[in-house]
Amino acid sequence: MGTLVFITVLSILVIVHEYGHFITARKMGVHVERFAIGFGPKLLSRRIKGGTEFLICLIPLGGYVKMAGDERNDCTGKANEFYSKPIGQRSLIVLAGPIVNYVFAYICFCVVFMVGYPTMAPKVGELIDGYPAQEAGLLVGDTVKQIGQKKIENWEDLQKTVSRSKGKSLDFLVLRENTPFHVIVNPVGEEAENIFGQKIQSRFVGMRPEKEIILLRYGPLSAVVKAAQKLGAITTTTYKALYLMVTGGMAAKDAVTGPVGIFYMIKEAAQLGFSYVVYLMSVISASLAIFNLLPLPVLDGGHLFLFGIEKLRGKPLSKKVDEAIHRVGLSMIILLALFVFYTDFARYGFFDKIVYFAGKIGF
Repeated sequence: MGTLVFITVLSILVIVHEYGHFITARKMGVHVERFAIGFGPKLLSRRIKGGTEFLICLIPLGGYVKMAGDERNDCTGKANEFYSKPIGQRSLIVLAGPIVNYVFAYICFCVVFMVGYPTMAPKVGELIDGYPAQEAGLLVGDTVKQIGQKKIENWEDLQKTVSRSKGKSLDFLVLRENTPFHVIVNPVGEEAENIFGQKIQSRFVGMRPEKEIILLRYGPLSAVVKAAQKLGAITTTTYKALYLMVTGGMAAKDAVTGPVGIFYMIKEAAQLGFSYVVYLMSVISASLAIFNLLPLPVLDGGHLFLFGIEKLRGKPLSKKVDEAIHRVGLSMIILLALFVFYTDFARYGFFDKIVYFAGKIGF
């Protein structure tokens, strides 16, 4: 079931991305020769009116749209070829894939917030000895409903409110056995690591969450706002992680997850329910849009970068230079793919298992 959900989610994301390229190319008068889901040998094929062949291929780890004249060497100058179109139209065709992925992520987030946003309950699961929460009288099982004037909906709200607080004392409104009461807690300041592995000064009260997942449901208007906030937060976090990775502030192995990691995440989400799968699909769709817009040759962002150079120069780069850039870009993507797979295999213990089984059979 996990494998089936993984293939389904990945296929949906690929279809969404490639549909952006496909429909925009059609609108711009570019003939689309093939629309493929997956790579390798084809399993199913059907040609529609207009001459586009739709394919489902064996390896479900991506897809592509093949347009007439989308390679400069193949372009004969016909009006329905990609490289016969002005830079603006070509850029829109390339940009459409990531944009549709991003819009799809937003729509999925809207659905999640209406159906039920999966999050951790603001419930005390453990108290750390000697810290303010224990000293103030909080008990395991207490649910925090409010801190000061801030309503607490989940553990993330609780954590952010405490860590960013300024005052000496915090007024906790707590629910214990359906009875509400107030507890005054005095946070302490300590050094901690954020999600990027950076050392920061933060505030703590000394408690850990109960592993209880709740679904928060919102009305349509609130869901639209919450979805925009969540997508904005994910976008900001992703770009910051990429920046830190490039500048050496964060280890690349901690910043990337490949198909193996995504498989395990989707498999776990599938066991938890529909909302979890849709939420994870939203995150992956947004990440796919962001990654594709990076100015690396072969990716959509790389094509846009070259179109920008062409616009500034008033003419494209020479075919020799263009081919060299694409060869380097393809090599970079292959190396990145190998690195990502290596990281996933190491993270999930594949190499340990290989060594173990090799030892069993005498290697």
